[in-house]
Amino acid sequence: MAEPRLLNKIAIVTGGATGIGEAVSHKFALEGAGVVVCGLPNDPVKEVVDAINERGGNAIGFMGDVSNEQEAELCVQATIEEFGQLDVLINNAGFFDGMTETQDFPTEAFDRMFKWNVRSAFLMTKYALPHLQETKGNIVSAGSEAGFNGIANFTPYGATKAALHAFMKGVAMEQAKYGVRANCVCPGPIDTAWTHSSTGPMDETTEKMTLSATPLGRRGTPEEVANVYAFIASDEASYVTGATWLVDGGITPAHGNIGEMAIDTTEPRAKLDLENKYEGLNDKPLTARM
Repeated sequence: MAEPRLLNKIAIVTGGATGIGEAVSHKFALEGAGVVVCGLPNDPVKEVVDAINERGGNAIGFMGDVSNEQEAELCVQATIEEFGQLDVLINNAGFFDGMTETQDFPTEAFDRMFKWNVRSAFLMTKYALPHLQETKGNIVSAGSEAGFNGIANFTPYGATKAALHAFMKGVAMEQAKYGVRANCVCPGPIDTAWTHSSTGPMDETTEKMTLSATPLGRRGTPEEVANVYAFIASDEASYVTGATWLVDGGITPAHGNIGEMAIDTTEPRAKLDLENKYEGLNDKPLTARM
């Protein structure tokens, strides 16, 4: 049997209790990592930590808003106090606030999105780096295909993700001399609260258009994204840095309604038992919807 990819590694996963973050937390624990599940006070952090530990994993929780500098620093400190090291930082925390044309997008929503999507990643990276330099660890941030592609009514969200792509590339160049790697995983439409009209900012027309534009003809699963995170965070990807890994079902190079041609849209069999993949927008404001 192959050795777990992340055996004896310690990882912080921000936004680690819902959606893709929940899947990353479970996947990393399954791969042998000690996991710090970081989430906002209303997120189901305790549920995810308990589920991991009940299955023989090793996880602790940290509840706070890591776009606040003091709380970001405390999150890293709590990790070092509990585990004595830090090997991997997953900057997954983020927010998809709304969809509308740029002239109608509320300025306060724009500011909130940059705070939670970009400032949080900067602060966590800032305080994690001294410890990652000691372990020759790595950072993986949540980019998006929206940061590659110009998408109507997504402009502020796409801007936050493009900023993260550039930030991780800069960190990769700067920190390579210490043996620290930095990369982005860039999902497309994933089966979370964000991509359903019933739970997120998309209306039914946009939801249908998104799926029809995806060559594989379906949403990705949080587990499929977590699998890519696990590879990039592992020593198997030791020569990968400054990269932006698309996990978008082919939507970036696609043209037209190619997803309508898909013959088999069956999701792969799940290996992770996820309870909160649709909870990521609970108790969070949605300010605009087309």
